[in-house]
Amino acid sequence: MCEKHKNPRIGSALEHGDAHTREHQLWSRRDFLSASGMLGAGSLLLGNLPLRAFQPTPLMASLVNGGNDRILVLIRLDGGNDGLNTIVERGNSYYYNLRPNIAIQENNMWALSDQYGMPLATQALQPLWEEGMMKVLFNVGYPEPNYSHFRSYDIIASGSDSDVIVNTGWMGRFLDNEYAAFLEAPPTVPPALQIGVQADLVFRADQANMALAVSSPQEFYQIAQTGQLYDIAHLGNTPRELELAYVRQTANSAFRYAETIKSAYGKGANQVDYPANNYLAEQLAIVARLIKGNLGTRVFMVSIGGFDTHAEQFDYHANLLRQLSEGVKAFYDDLSYGGSGLEQNVLGMTFSEFGRTIYENASFGTDHGWGTPMMLFGGGIGNGFTGQYQDLSDPDPYGDPAFSLDFRSVYSTILQDWMGNSPELVQFVIGQQQPVIAGLVPAIAPSLGDNDKCALLGHNPHPAKPDVIEIKYAMLQSGPVRLQILDTAGHVLRTLVSEFKPVGSYVFEFKPADWYLGTAVYQYRLQAGGQVFQRTM
Repeated sequence: MCEKHKNPRIGSALEHGDAHTREHQLWSRRDFLSASGMLGAGSLLLGNLPLRAFQPTPLMASLVNGGNDRILVLIRLDGGNDGLNTIVERGNSYYYNLRPNIAIQENNMWALSDQYGMPLATQALQPLWEEGMMKVLFNVGYPEPNYSHFRSYDIIASGSDSDVIVNTGWMGRFLDNEYAAFLEAPPTVPPALQIGVQADLVFRADQANMALAVSSPQEFYQIAQTGQLYDIAHLGNTPRELELAYVRQTANSAFRYAETIKSAYGKGANQVDYPANNYLAEQLAIVARLIKGNLGTRVFMVSIGGFDTHAEQFDYHANLLRQLSEGVKAFYDDLSYGGSGLEQNVLGMTFSEFGRTIYENASFGTDHGWGTPMMLFGGGIGNGFTGQYQDLSDPDPYGDPAFSLDFRSVYSTILQDWMGNSPELVQFVIGQQQPVIAGLVPAIAPSLGDNDKCALLGHNPHPAKPDVIEIKYAMLQSGPVRLQILDTAGHVLRTLVSEFKPVGSYVFEFKPADWYLGTAVYQYRLQAGGQVFQRTM
């Protein structure tokens, strides 16, 4: 348990006037810069559609750690979700005294247990809870909280301490460790895909944000249906149209994943009705279809905004929770349709940059506060509660009850138990040792090896050709391949193969004399699918 914060929440409430306005302007300017391409390399605006053509870096990776087919879906509740009106401690008189106008009454909630309930607006989640497909984590936060949307989200996305600036994301660092050869031999399937959000710090490594980010479902549909984002077939031969065609071709080529997305989208299908006029549900429908079409992407991110509920919160917040609940329910109904069992492999996780004050304000809303709940969804995870609910019995007029669970402990648990990574790698990614929450998700043992996209099978003398060595490798996923010879110090001497290869097994006949190399000890290195393997011969 950490100490209560000591910083006044200047800018966190409407009555702070100019300070609050400046805080939101900072957030808006950042969004504008990101959308317009001034923040982060590789952004492009063609027509009225933003396109982020990410620069290749050694970062893209499958979250499949050696054949593990588990998928993670991050659900961002943008703006700071009010936890006390999401998960309600039933019959708590302190809660009703602190929120005389916006508290959820007993007749307006369904029961998670004898002690806790949720608003009726979330009743679509009740079957998931009762079927053991939903868990609640109380009061998640971090020490010495920051109440700027901009800064607090950066902390949540990067996994940093509140007084430390980290320019990479927790998932970006994980991916960076997994795929060291993306620059030389990138995969043809996006291991991470964002829909409806800006290029996000969560996926950023040292050189770029490497998740494929699609700004809207409409933009995604264009890619999925045509394999490209911009039309070049209907342009003429005027100098202006030729120039436009060139620019559009350049932009389209940045979507190296277009063909695999188009194929998976065509093979998959939504088999339930998703709620209409629900932006989050529309995003989740795309994710479900790609999963069912076996795209191979292992982490998705969707978002729903509007949780900055400073005024007239009651009905507005209930509507947001309804959209979240109905979208998630439809998503898991779709995954489990026909007894497919896909829901067992897909973990959904909500997160938000901070919570709300325990007091309601004079505008019948809440201001920026400390801890907020997270919710997990998925087949076979069980149900129940983790952490401690906020103590409302002795409220501090200047601060909120301290958080219960450090968000980095949740990340560590997901990385280790859900994705099957070693404790050493988890500590490296998070940047510090955080306790893993026992039993939060079904644990999977780390599999042996990481040859899930390609395999360097080894070498042997050719049975019939003197001085020829057979180098054997296999491609489990089509894509660019680079096979190189290095000296014992790791310097590249020759590139034997540098081309696109379809799925299959291959043998390269290497005769050193043909490459002007003498008899010596060499290393040979395979780079494919974003991964790198190396052996000595």
